[in-house]
Parts: sequence; structure tokens; C-alpha cells
Amino acid sequence: LASYIIEGGGSRNYTPTKRLMHSDRGAWDAMMELISRSVARYLSAQIEAGVQAVQLFDSWVGCLSPDEYREFVLPHTRSVFDALPPSTPSLHFGTGTSALLDLQVEAGGSVLGIDHRSDLAEASRRFSGLALQGNMDPAILFAGPEAVRSACRAVLTAVGDRDGFIFNLGHGVLPGIPVDNVIALVDAVHE
Repeated sequence: LASYIIEGGGSRNYTPTKRLMHSDRGAWDAMMELISRSVARYLSAQIEAGVQAVQLFDSWVGCLSPDEYREFVLPHTRSVFDALPPSTPSLHFGTGTSALLDLQVEAGGSVLGIDHRSDLAEASRRFSGLALQGNMDPAILFAGPEAVRSACRAVLTAVGDRDGFIFNLGHGVLPGIPVDNVIALVDAVHE
């Protein structure tokens, strides 16, 4: 959300966002506190309305180094998770985060989302006490039903019979993916 506010859309290297983050800590923290409070209120309202789980989705956080995440983002993300009722499952997902996973766990959430660039078997070993969600590459859904079934089997093999796993794509469904391939994926997961 901070990048959208600062840059007005997607970015290749987040230069304006990082410039503000590093050059005006007061403005950065004030903006992040406002965003964090708003997100916490929004997720709390969703919980009060009856949702069974919530997800904090940060698709651009992978552009940060571990030190930048620790200093500029983690405290604000933690404040969101701390504001939520512990009885409601909360998922923490980011993309490009293989170097940030331990810090994301520290920031909070009862489920850690693993994107398709991360080794799911390794994450399953490292975070054995935490539920995981992930992590099939969504682009495979363009390849056809057999490739989809094969990729699905690979994800399920990577986690084995561990408890606390949610099968998911390693990011969202991309525009233009054939519906039949999505159906093939759902069927493969159920099988």
C-alpha cells in the first residue's frame, strides 16, 4: 500500500518508495502507522462480519533487504497482526521473500505464505511448527492440464504429510489463464 501511495502503481525498483523510506523516517513511519491502523481495522471488521481467516498480502515486500524489512516494515506489520484476535487464523504472505521468511514469522501471523520462488520443502523443514501456504507457480496454469497436475504433485510431495498446509498458488491467478486449467488444478488438489 505504501508503494501504491507513493508511486501510484507498480514499479520496477521502487526508487521513490525507498527514497522516502531512507530519507524521511518521520514521514515514512507516520504513513506506515496510518496504513497499519487502517488495515488492522479493516481486517477486524472482516472478522466481525464472519470471515474465518484473514490474509495480509504484501506482493512487493521482496524488493527489500532483510535489514530494510526489519527496520522499516516489520514493526508496522507486527502491529497489524497484534491487533487481530488470536483465535482467527491470519496468513502472512509476500512475494520474493525467501530472504525474509524468518522476519515474516517474527512479524506475525499463524500461517506463513511461501511464494513460488522459495523452496517449499526447505520451508516445511525450517518452519515445522507453523502452518504454511503455497506455492505452485501460477504461470504453469498456462501450460495445460498435465503440466498443472505434475506441478501440483510436486508441491504436495514437497510438504509430504505435514499437518498445517494450505495448497495455493505462489501468487494470484494471472489474467488469461484458461478456466479448464484452473479446474484441472482444483481436481488435482482434491485427488
